[in-house]
Amino acid sequence: MGTLLVYHHHHYCSHSNPKQFQFKILSSSSDVVVNNVSRKQVLKQVDNELQSGNERAALSLVKDLQANPNGLRCFGAARQVPQRLYTLDELKLNGIETQSLLSPTDTTLGSIERNLQLAAGLGGFAAWKGFDLDAQKLLYISLGVLFLWTLDVVSFNGGASTLVLDTIGHTFSQKYHNRVIQHEAGHFLIAYLLGILPRGYTLTSLDALKTQGSLNVQAGTAFVDFEFLEEANSGKVTATMLNRFSCIALAGVITEYLLYGYAEGGLNDINQLDILLKSLGFTQKKADSQVRWSVLNTALILRRHEVARVKLADAMSQGMSVGSCIEVIENNIDDKDL
Repeated sequence: MGTLLVYHHHHYCSHSNPKQFQFKILSSSSDVVVNNVSRKQVLKQVDNELQSGNERAALSLVKDLQANPNGLRCFGAARQVPQRLYTLDELKLNGIETQSLLSPTDTTLGSIERNLQLAAGLGGFAAWKGFDLDAQKLLYISLGVLFLWTLDVVSFNGGASTLVLDTIGHTFSQKYHNRVIQHEAGHFLIAYLLGILPRGYTLTSLDALKTQGSLNVQAGTAFVDFEFLEEANSGKVTATMLNRFSCIALAGVITEYLLYGYAEGGLNDINQLDILLKSLGFTQKKADSQVRWSVLNTALILRRHEVARVKLADAMSQGMSVGSCIEVIENNIDDKDL
């Protein structure tokens, strides 16, 4: 769930003359007024720009309102812990057991898959007995099933199987459904509070198929990350940018850990972060330091803003737009918590 860097298809579109807005606070209401346009209306424009693929324009709109007391005061405003090497004991003192956190296993979908295999086996046996199939027909059916399974693995990287399992999981397991929503809400909230604009999200494989034509994704949150990509392509990723995306990568599994005491989803997120750190030439000790700081920093931010995360998850479960989700975050975080 929520793969950080690989899952999304990046189509960046920028304007040669991006729209510039002059912001002026006219009252102490919750909305900032921009040329007589409220914050909600500006966020609607952000949605329009994102849907049109104009990510630079969308980010420009958000940054123009950034740190404004009645604007987007929470964007990039998270209070963070000092960056240093934290020991495992220090993480434990903060209620964090890394073994339960950084080795997620999706037992729910695993159980569903085993039950489906058992049902298929029993169904095949019943069909063999009920329709009096001879050995040759049974062989043809078995070869047909094997061919379809191989086609899915080779052509779609197991996407069709993932789609079936994920759809069944969301339909029959409320726990799985809720966990996925909370996981993606964690990614979304941490990204926004650290100054990375979410571009969109999907909560099911079926959503991803409908919106992005992607078969092999259960759920995911996409980000306006052209600044990161520009740094990565130049071969020089700043510590600030790396810190942001390290925390975003781990936000989903940490959200699950804080809620359930363990994580099931997010293994791909962890693997992508590991690949990133290795590509930057990090030693194991340096990578461990980066991950431990990111875990602690992200966990404390999520705990501090639990109310906002709960409200955000509810908004995402209703399919609200990115701009509307941002409005929910802004309305549920106090200044004293920033």
